[in-house]
Amino acid sequence: MATPDTPGPDATHQRPEGVTDTTVEALGKLSEALEVLEHARGYLYGFHRLTGKADLNLSEAEELFRTAGHPEIADRLSSEIIGRNVIEGRWTFQIVEDYDDHYYAEFKAFEKEARDALVGGKRHLFEAEMKEDRRTKGKEHHEALPPEA
Repeated sequence: MATPDTPGPDATHQRPEGVTDTTVEALGKLSEALEVLEHARGYLYGFHRLTGKADLNLSEAEELFRTAGHPEIADRLSSEIIGRNVIEGRWTFQIVEDYDDHYYAEFKAFEKEARDALVGGKRHLFEAEMKEDRRTKGKEHHEALPPEA
């Protein structure tokens, strides 16, 4: 079993024999792209939540316009804006579902299939090797692994 001062990453982050630098680099770039995709997906979910919150706030504005004696504005707000599709035929949940089903899921599956085929499913090999190159061996807070529990 590896210990914190064992040189190098643990077995789950060691390159399988025969895997080239270029393959590890390519998988690292694929992993980096997946991280960017995850970030973008977070923005999409943020867009979904914020748009929904805005629509709910509009209902409050409608009520206040009615209370303030502006029924024409309240009626237009209710019929033209509240519940409106954000793109033709779709609310944001439909955009999120389409994105998840037709892009995100396919991207994630491809990344896993590439790792499975090329390095036995191991994740973050590029980063593990980068850590090994950048850390100061033997120095506190630069250990290869966390202390054992």
